[in-house]
Amino acid sequence: MNKETLLEVTGLTLAYGNQPVLRGVDLAIRPGQLMGLVGPNGSGKTSLIRAITGLLMPGSGQVRIAGIDLVTDALRAKAGFGYAPDPARLPLSLTGRQSLSVVAAARGLPEPPPALLELAERLGAMPWIDRRIESYSLGTRQKFAILMALTCDPPLLILDEVMNGLDPISSHELKLELLDRCERQQCGVLLATHGLEIAPTLLTDAVLLHEGRIRHRWGSEELGAWRHGDPGAFERAVVAALRSDLV
Repeated sequence: MNKETLLEVTGLTLAYGNQPVLRGVDLAIRPGQLMGLVGPNGSGKTSLIRAITGLLMPGSGQVRIAGIDLVTDALRAKAGFGYAPDPARLPLSLTGRQSLSVVAAARGLPEPPPALLELAERLGAMPWIDRRIESYSLGTRQKFAILMALTCDPPLLILDEVMNGLDPISSHELKLELLDRCERQQCGVLLATHGLEIAPTLLTDAVLLHEGRIRHRWGSEELGAWRHGDPGAFERAVVAALRSDLV
């Protein structure tokens, strides 16, 4: 494995009972990549994210975070990425500030760093930071889930449908933040999304997951050409790939 690979998934399988969900998934993310994970409902995107983050145990295969095996050395591996939890699973009795402090403490910091609070301001989350999470709307919970993932500048970010519920300003600010982290800090990002329209302006790479398998991959050259030419081309390419897969 390339020593600079932030995430390497090899031959990953997963089943719920007798129902296969992931069927030999191979995936790798290097510094500076902002990779989109796209696919229809039921394709296995969330299951793949949960397996990569250690929330589900795969049937076979391997997940390595910066070369560290997620199964045999889980604590060190999990220290290498930031993951935005499901907004519905945030600790309702804590305030937003307290939840960020918990994550910061787990990363060895006495409190959330100032840069994170600056991002919270840009996302419009600061008016809520000292209120209990149980009082938050879905969009506000999503913002704090994102902030939890970004605490302490992890080299790898794993994000599942984090644009859901965001207002236009916070969505715009999050895109700018992800681009900056990839370009300036050489962070790597895996972003599961249904929003195909964001691909030409945000992603450097994309993969299509369908029926538990990676069916197609698009690299930076293709996405870059569409970015400056036909922004709708990526959506048409995904639809064409899915239709050909059904034949």
